Amino acid sequence: MDRVAVALGGNLGDRRAHLDFAVSRLRASFGNLLVSRYYETEPVGVSGPQPPFLNAAAVGDTTASARDILATLMAIERERGRERPFQNAARTLDLDLILLGNLVLDEEGLAVPHPRFRERLFVLEPLAEIAPDLVDPVTGSTVDALMRALRLRAVPPTT
Repeated sequence: MDRVAVALGGNLGDRRAHLDFAVSRLRASFGNLLVSRYYETEPVGVSGPQPPFLNAAAVGDTTASARDILATLMAIERERGRERPFQNAARTLDLDLILLGNLVLDEEGLAVPHPRFRERLFVLEPLAEIAPDLVDPVTGSTVDALMRALRLRAVPPTT
């Protein structure tokens, strides 16, 4: 049994309903699911103006493979009308596989841990709320330590 961490987000339509739907489906897929509160965040790394996101994180237990988890997440996104007209387009629902136990994997279309999660406060903050001691197998750092380090880098220097 592995611990799986998933980031949830969306910025189109009824964002709360989309996240609630995803949480319901994740509960059916993963045991002992913990879910963070929902965080409203400004879009990061998108082209052009977009509405704010609603983000959360979920952590649960699974015996599924990374590929099977990815297929499950993409199916849930499609059920909520997720379209991919271009990279970083606004979306009804975005589910990202962040961590899967101690797995380190980099294949076509799938990287675990998620390659940019260490740079995203909108992922680390909700994840640290529910699983601060979860360890990134690449850096050996806890989610809480990664979040604190990112916050320090985000603070502008004083003069």
